[in-house]
Amino acid sequence: MLDVSRPTPSPDSNAAFQAVQQHFHEVIVPLWQGPGWNPHLELPFEALDGEQRPLPAQRYRAMACARQLYVFSQLIGDASSPYAEERAAALFRSLQRHFHDAEHGGWFYSIDPEGAPLDRRKDLYTHAFVVFACAHYWAKVREPQVESVLNAALEVVARRFAQGDGLYEACLDEDWSNLGSGPLQNPSMHLTEAFLATLAARDDASVQAALLELCQAMQRHFIEPQHGVMMEKPLGAVDNWFEPGHQFEWYFLLASSPLLRDSALHASLERAFAFTEQLGVDPQSGAVCAMLELPPHMPPKDATQRIWAQAEYLRALTLRPDGQASLARQLQVLHDNFLHAGGWHECLDASGAVSRRDMPSTTPYHLATCYHGLASYFG
Repeated sequence: MLDVSRPTPSPDSNAAFQAVQQHFHEVIVPLWQGPGWNPHLELPFEALDGEQRPLPAQRYRAMACARQLYVFSQLIGDASSPYAEERAAALFRSLQRHFHDAEHGGWFYSIDPEGAPLDRRKDLYTHAFVVFACAHYWAKVREPQVESVLNAALEVVARRFAQGDGLYEACLDEDWSNLGSGPLQNPSMHLTEAFLATLAARDDASVQAALLELCQAMQRHFIEPQHGVMMEKPLGAVDNWFEPGHQFEWYFLLASSPLLRDSALHASLERAFAFTEQLGVDPQSGAVCAMLELPPHMPPKDATQRIWAQAEYLRALTLRPDGQASLARQLQVLHDNFLHAGGWHECLDASGAVSRRDMPSTTPYHLATCYHGLASYFG
């Protein structure tokens, strides 16, 4: 249980949470146990269409495999998911079998429909999710092989991606040669998440030190000083922007961690929360928009409503002392606007109409992390 002071949840919001959680277990998870699973490659298809049929395979990503490994790891021991341990074991095997680069180390970004390496580059986003998934899986099963892969992934991140100033390269070539990508916000956030997952599973002084250095570097290089928002590119980069969904995601990671809750980075995201809500959450519909520029640039850079951003706002509200009323409303927005009997709507346009009918295999991760935060809130 998080040691954050919060008001007692209302019965209405508790009932709404039970409804979305039931939908997750009875509708979303079975999609990836059944039609979303490729038994030949032992991998999730990249996406299902609105009729729950796999879209024609063009690639399979290591990140998608790792996200699903997290989802099924979290279900191990849940009576409603007796198959979770078997599925998690298959995903762990596939992560190594299909994506690990035996020659250069690390994990390829993607493979083709036949299982051959496709995009051979090594990106931090993928490696952060390998760490994240293996940390959660190892916490459940405590198998030496899983911890060995976790250690290998952490070593690769430290040795190959680290720039030496607390930040990390976003993307490197197959042989680890530099592609000039520099650091980016999103993979850095998921690396923060991965470090936190590792520390939740074990004491690790080197990971803790790397986490603190990363957060200090993000404060220096990515926080816009006037408003405290986290920019997507380093300060001074051309065509920069910020995303409300990522603001809320960062806020939850920092506010839920006793190690990071008193950091300068947490103070910045705390200060920016109301500003982000004001600009990024529609006061009438409760919709979270995709992309914003700093004032005076209006309207939003991208007003698309994405289910993952809605989920991250919900999760962040569980840690706001004044978030009870908004939480109840946002649960209803998620339930009414994004979830349906056959799965979910990935994206809505600015007017609230469905703009994407596919259901990516990566989205259940966001819903699972959201519902985990909600479960802690509702006790």
